[in-house]
Amino acid sequence: MLARILVRLVLLAVIVGFVAELVPGIHVYGGFGALLWIAVLFSVLNAILGPVLHLLSLPLIVLTLGLFLLVVNAAILGLTAGLSSHLDIDSFGDAVLGGLLIAIFSWLAELILPIRARE
Repeated sequence: MLARILVRLVLLAVIVGFVAELVPGIHVYGGFGALLWIAVLFSVLNAILGPVLHLLSLPLIVLTLGLFLLVVNAAILGLTAGLSSHLDIDSFGDAVLGGLLIAIFSWLAELILPIRARE
C-alpha cells in the first residue's frame, strides 16, 4: 500500500511537471525534488481542504452542474502555489486550466494504477 502511494506521488509530480510545460502561466522552480514537494503539498491540501470546499460550495456545484469544481481545483492549486516557493501561477485562468489538466491526467493515472485493487 505504501509503495503504491509513493508511486502515485511520483506520478503526480510528473503530471504537475507536464502541466507546467503545457500551461504557460504555471512555473515550477527546481528539479524533481521540487515537483515531489509540490505533489505532496497538493495531495495533503486536496485531502484536507478538498472535502470541506466541496461541501461549502455544494449549492454552486449543483447550480453549475459540476463546473464549479474547476474553481475548487483552481483554489487548491493556488493554495499550493501560495505555500510553496517552487510553484508560481500567473493568473486565475491559468490555475483553472492547470487544475483541469491535473484532474484529467490524475483520472487517467487512476485508471492505469488504481489506489485500491479492483474486485
